[in-house]
Amino acid sequence: MSANTTATPLTTPTPRPRTGLGTLPRTALTALAPAVWGTTYVVTTELLPPGHPMFAALLRALPAGLIAVAFTRKLPHGSWWGKAAALGILNIGLFLPLLFTAAERLPGGVAGTLTAVQPMIVALLAVLVLRQRLSGRRLLWGLVGVVGVGLVVIGPSAALDAVGVAAGLGGAATMALGVTLTKRWGRPEGVSPLALTGWQLTAGGLFLLPLTFLFEGAPPAIDGRAALGYLWLGLVGGLLTYALWFQGIATLPVGNVAVLGLLSPLVAAALGALLLGQTLGPVQLVGFALALASIVAGQLPERRVAGRRG
Repeated sequence: MSANTTATPLTTPTPRPRTGLGTLPRTALTALAPAVWGTTYVVTTELLPPGHPMFAALLRALPAGLIAVAFTRKLPHGSWWGKAAALGILNIGLFLPLLFTAAERLPGGVAGTLTAVQPMIVALLAVLVLRQRLSGRRLLWGLVGVVGVGLVVIGPSAALDAVGVAAGLGGAATMALGVTLTKRWGRPEGVSPLALTGWQLTAGGLFLLPLTFLFEGAPPAIDGRAALGYLWLGLVGGLLTYALWFQGIATLPVGNVAVLGLLSPLVAAALGALLLGQTLGPVQLVGFALALASIVAGQLPERRVAGRRG
């Protein structure tokens, strides 16, 4: 097994000025990732044994990562051992436990709203890490997206918990930093998106392995329904979607990709209404419209920046 050490940097502030149908297929494929991640709540509550969120995160990451590494027959080399480990811990190993902790401690979808601040954090990190200009438009539409998601998922009885709030914001921050560094470092020349995904899933899974047994003890009994749920989370919600996600980060502006993450809580709310009998009233529908408007606006090019360059 081998890997070329020459990296393909992806540090250009903005890609070639392709708009409209030129980027639409790539955007649609990338959007599949957060849309599928939105099924996690239904799968977890309806198929998986309760009380083992870290075990679910572990099975979502490690087996899929090892499969990808075995299939691609590529291993990191040189500095990419450290980079792959850092990205895997940020994007998966830290993000998933923080997300589950926030979800357990914050009722009424507050966790989803906190996670929705990720596009705004990415907009700020793009200035520090990618040397892009601060986009007031992206910050504004990111705020609109947070408000929209909040209207969709926060119920009237929602309560705040300090640990849960810290976990929710920490999860948004770690994922935002992981997305930004993924864009900054790119991937080694000759290494496919699937191989890079395998490195990160494996690194994140190995990070989760001792933590899972430390905090949750022995794994739960797995019946047929649970096995189906774990397979969905690992192969579709892990391997396939993360490959699409990282490919999207590589080929699209990082701000465009980050705002697509708002699809996850929206899909979760829609599935709750369709499959679990949860209701969506007028306020939730307004929130849906605001969040979708934020997603669409987040795909528009920064014309003012392009004009100044010309």
